[in-house]
Amino acid sequence: MQNQRVTIMGLGRHGGALGAARFAMDHGAQVTITDLAARDVLADSLAQLRLRSTDHLVLGRHRQQDFEHADLVVHSAAIRPDHPLLEVARQTGATVTTEIGLFLARCPATVVGVTGTNGKSTTCAMLAAIAQAGGRRVHLGGNLGGSLLTELSDIRPADLVVLELSSFQLWSLPKDVPMPAVAVVTNFSPHHLHWHTDLEEYRQAKQRLVQGLGAAGQLVLDDLSAAGLSGWERLTSGRLVPLVDESTLPELQVPGQHNRRNAVLASSAARAMGCLATAIDAGLSRFAGLPHRLEDLGQQFDRRFYNDSMATTTDSVLAALATVTGPLWLLAGGRDDGVSLERLAAAIALRCQGVGCFGASGPRLANMLAEQPSRPAFHLSETLDQAFHWCWQQSRPGDTILLSPGCSSLDQFADYVERATVFRHLVDTKTATGGRSRND
Repeated sequence: MQNQRVTIMGLGRHGGALGAARFAMDHGAQVTITDLAARDVLADSLAQLRLRSTDHLVLGRHRQQDFEHADLVVHSAAIRPDHPLLEVARQTGATVTTEIGLFLARCPATVVGVTGTNGKSTTCAMLAAIAQAGGRRVHLGGNLGGSLLTELSDIRPADLVVLELSSFQLWSLPKDVPMPAVAVVTNFSPHHLHWHTDLEEYRQAKQRLVQGLGAAGQLVLDDLSAAGLSGWERLTSGRLVPLVDESTLPELQVPGQHNRRNAVLASSAARAMGCLATAIDAGLSRFAGLPHRLEDLGQQFDRRFYNDSMATTTDSVLAALATVTGPLWLLAGGRDDGVSLERLAAAIALRCQGVGCFGASGPRLANMLAEQPSRPAFHLSETLDQAFHWCWQQSRPGDTILLSPGCSSLDQFADYVERATVFRHLVDTKTATGGRSRND
């Protein structure tokens, strides 16, 4: 990269391209960072950059000159690879890739890629815990958070890299990038249809991980995955890893049948890579779960609270509804991506005492709840704050209030972490005020 002209397209509010920018700077490139957002929106990301006098920052717009004069363009996975300016870059001779593409092209270690609609993060973390329990050096990254590009110099051939790969990341990978040696597909259901052109494109994005397996590659595929990935039999080429018997798993700290399925997939991948049964048992037994995934916030005023802010799909909410016991008040809603909410509404009607519907998808969910034969109590609110207070006022001692939105957070929040932070604050405020409503 020495003296190459590198354009970073899309720094992002959460620093999604920070790793790529730092990597390019560290390797002597002349870096241009361009983003449509303004400086104040990107303040957190910009604070983590140390721009040199030779670097350029272009905010509030994308200039064609930054693409037609580049040697390398690294674009955010949130930007579709068919963006017109990326086509300009290709036509003028630039190499176009992503942060994950840069990493895979240079990583010396064995890579396990994990994708699927639900359960990716937990399966990745379980697999990492197992490998670490077996004495292996593990690097965890990808969509789970944190770029591994800046760790490349510390990654050894004997290490294991576990990457969570979203459909965006897979769809945006250049065709010549070496793919992970082991692929894990957790499940498949419609999602991200606001970004993908249709369900078939979303399916093809997931299948890229399988199609990229080399001759010695191995595939861990749940039955739930196979049901949604039509034609997957043609992609396995005899490399399908047998799944471990669920009855052999140790007792888990994380609740729910869905987490036992995640553990089956993680254990199967670990066994395929030579991990012993003792490491599988130790790793799974110690695994305490990830934040914002059915996270038990404890009990206040005889009510229990769960933070499941990471639940952005119908299947994630269904898993939560099947796991949490007792009378239940649900907080659901968020950005409306046009995905069908019929299954969600039917399940809510059968399981919940009531629902606080909020956000852009709130009206559509409320309308569907009104049509259910066993119609639950529900209230349409604009914000999570308002929906929470309604659930609190309606609930009784012994009840549970669960934030499991079933939708993206991006209509009202920066991400699902900010949504979880607001929920925690609401719970803490109730505690501080002795359980009184702000209107009392």
